Amino acid sequence: MSKSIPQAVRERAAALREQLHHHNYLYYVLDAPEIPDSEYDRMLRELQALEADHPDLMTADSPTQRVGASPVKEFAEVRHQIPMLSLANAFADEEVEDFDRRARERLGVDQIQYCAEPKLDGLAISLVYENGVLVRGATRGDGSSGEEVTQNVRTIGTIPLKLSGTNIPKILEVRGEVIMSRSGFVQLNEQQRQQDEKVFANPRNAAAGSLRQLDSRITARRPLEFYCYGIGQVEGVVLPQTHFEILQGLKDWGLRLNPEVGEVTGVDGCLEYYRGMQNRRDGLDYDIDGVVYKVNSIAQQETLGFVSRAPRWAVAHKFPAQEEMTELLGVDWQVGRTGKLTPVARLKPVFVGGVTVSNATLHNLDEIERKDVRVGDTVIVRRAGDVIPEVVSSVNSKRPSHTKHIHLPKVCPVCGSEVVRLEGEADARCSGGLYCEAQRKEAIKHFASRRAMDIEGLGDKLVEQLVDQKLVHDLADIYYLKLEQVAALDRMAEKSAQNLLDALDKSKQTTLERFIFALGIRQVGEATARSLAHYFGNLNDVMAASEEALIDVADVGPIVAESIFRFFREPHNQSVIKKLIQAGILWEDIEVKPITELPLAGKTFVLTGTLSSLSRDEAKAKLLALGAKVSGSVSAKTDYVVVGVEPGSKADKAAQLGVSVLSEDEFLTVLGGQADQS
Repeated sequence: MSKSIPQAVRERAAALREQLHHHNYLYYVLDAPEIPDSEYDRMLRELQALEADHPDLMTADSPTQRVGASPVKEFAEVRHQIPMLSLANAFADEEVEDFDRRARERLGVDQIQYCAEPKLDGLAISLVYENGVLVRGATRGDGSSGEEVTQNVRTIGTIPLKLSGTNIPKILEVRGEVIMSRSGFVQLNEQQRQQDEKVFANPRNAAAGSLRQLDSRITARRPLEFYCYGIGQVEGVVLPQTHFEILQGLKDWGLRLNPEVGEVTGVDGCLEYYRGMQNRRDGLDYDIDGVVYKVNSIAQQETLGFVSRAPRWAVAHKFPAQEEMTELLGVDWQVGRTGKLTPVARLKPVFVGGVTVSNATLHNLDEIERKDVRVGDTVIVRRAGDVIPEVVSSVNSKRPSHTKHIHLPKVCPVCGSEVVRLEGEADARCSGGLYCEAQRKEAIKHFASRRAMDIEGLGDKLVEQLVDQKLVHDLADIYYLKLEQVAALDRMAEKSAQNLLDALDKSKQTTLERFIFALGIRQVGEATARSLAHYFGNLNDVMAASEEALIDVADVGPIVAESIFRFFREPHNQSVIKKLIQAGILWEDIEVKPITELPLAGKTFVLTGTLSSLSRDEAKAKLLALGAKVSGSVSAKTDYVVVGVEPGSKADKAAQLGVSVLSEDEFLTVLGGQADQS
C-alpha cells in the first residue's frame, strides 16, 4: 500500500469494508438486514470514492468488487455460467443524464431507445430450463455462485414447470425477481401472529426468508410470486435483437412479465417513466424502490459491455429512500377522538421519502415491546407516500447504554383522567370520555344523536363551532348555553338559536336506557344500555355496581364490565354526570323485582344451535330478565337445554345427563307464560 495514503484514509476504508461485509452477511445470508438500503448505498459509494482516489486501497475482497455475499452452506452451491451482476445506481436526474450521455458517446449516436421497468424489491433468481422443462433454480448469491433452491421455486405458482409455445430453446436461463405482494405479506404476518411465530419486517424479508427454507413445504404455504426481467445462458434458438422483444418472447413461453415494462426514447422518456412510476408507486400491490433503464438494442449492449460490477448498458434509478436511520429522542402520547392513546416518536430530523421527518408513529405498546424500541435508540424510520411515517425497528448494534424503556402513562396527557388498557386489547384509552378535551366533540355528537338524547338541530358543524369557540368545555355545558351565545355563531340567528335551546330543553325528558347509551361508554351499545337500566332500575345503582355485579347483566361479559366499572369510577365523568342531572335531565326509574321473586329464579338454561325467531343474545336477555341463569356448558345442575337448528355437542350431553330439552317453540311458550306472570 502506498505510503502517500494518509493513515486515517486507510483506516476508514478498512472500517467500511468490514461494515459492508457484515451487512452483506446479514442481508444475503441471514435475511435479517439491520440497516436500510440507503445507508448501505452511502457506505458503498464512500468506499468507491476512496478507492477511486487511492487505487492502492483496492483489495480483492473489497465489497466494491463483489455483488453480494457467499451462499449459506446448507444449500448446494451453483455456479452461474454467466455472472449475475448487479446494476449501478442513480439517485438524481443528473446521474441518469450522465449515464445516457456516456452511452451515447460510446455508441456514437444522438439518441438511445431504452426498455424501462419497475425495480422490484425482492430476491434475484436464476431459472434454468432444458428442452422447456425446469431443472434448476438458484439464488444470485455473490453473482458468480448461488444456492440451489430448485424444490422451493417449483412451489411458486407463477413459475412454470414446463415452457409453452413453440421454438423453445434447448437451454434457457431466465432471470427475475421473487417477491411477496403487500396483501400477501399482511396475510402471512397475521397467520404468523396467530401461530405465535416470527413476523417479518417487510415483504422483501418475507420473500427471502420463505424462498430459503430448507423445507419446501413451508415455502409452498407462502404467497410468493415471480416476475422475469432478463436472460442468461441460451442455446438452440436465435433471439430477437431488442431486450423488449426478448421479454415478449419469454411471455410467449409462459413466463410472467411485469405489466409496467415498456419502451421509452431518450433520457427524457426515461425520466418521464420514472416520474409516472413514482406517482403510482403507492397504488401497486408490491414494493418497488426505483426503475431500471436498459439499452434496448442487444447489439448496442454488446458494444457497451461491462465494468467490474455492472453492465454499462443499464442503470437503476432509485426513488428517494423510504427508510432512513435516526435517533429516537422521546415519545409523546396523542389522544384521539375516541380516547385512544397513540405513542408518537420524537426524532432527530431526518430526510426520508422526499420530506424531513421529525415525528413517526409507534402504533401501540404491543408494537413497542415487540420491536424492543427504547428512547435513545438509533431507529429505522419508514415513510411511503402519504402514509404516516413509522418506526420500523431499532438498530441493536448501535444501542447506547443510557437508553430508557417506554412506558404507558398512568393518566391522560390531555385531561389527567386514568388511562385504561383492557385485557386482550392492544390500545390504551383515556377513561374521561365526558370531560377530556380531545374527545369532547365526538362525545357531544354521540350524546346528541337520534338514538341517544335526540337533540334536534345539534349537528356536527354546530358542535365543531361550540367547542372551537370554547363555549362548551365539557359535555354538560350544552345545557347551559345562552341565546346570545348561540345566535352569534355562523349560520345561526336568534330564531334558529331559540329552536336549539328548545330542543335541548325537550331532550331533558328521557329514559334511563337512553341516558346510559348517550354517555358513550366504550362497548356499551343500545342493547347493553337497556339491559343495565332494566337490571338495576336506577342510575345510582349502575354507577355503584362492582364488576362482579355487572357481569350478571345480560350482554355484559368481563371486558365490558371492566369498561363500565372504570368509566363510572373516573371522577371527571362523575362530575359531568352530576352536572347533567343538575341541568334538569329526568327519567322514571324502573321497578326492579328482587331476583328471588322472578318466575325463573334458580333455573339454569343452556342455549345451543341457531334460533329462528330471536338471536342468542336476545334469548339470553329475556331469560336473565326473568331471573334465570344462562350457562355456557351442560352439567347435572342444568335445568333446561334450548335446542335450535344445527345444535352442537351440548344437546348430546343433555341426553346423556337426562336434562330436559326444549325446542324453540317450547322455549318461546316458556318465555311467554313466565313473562305474563312477571
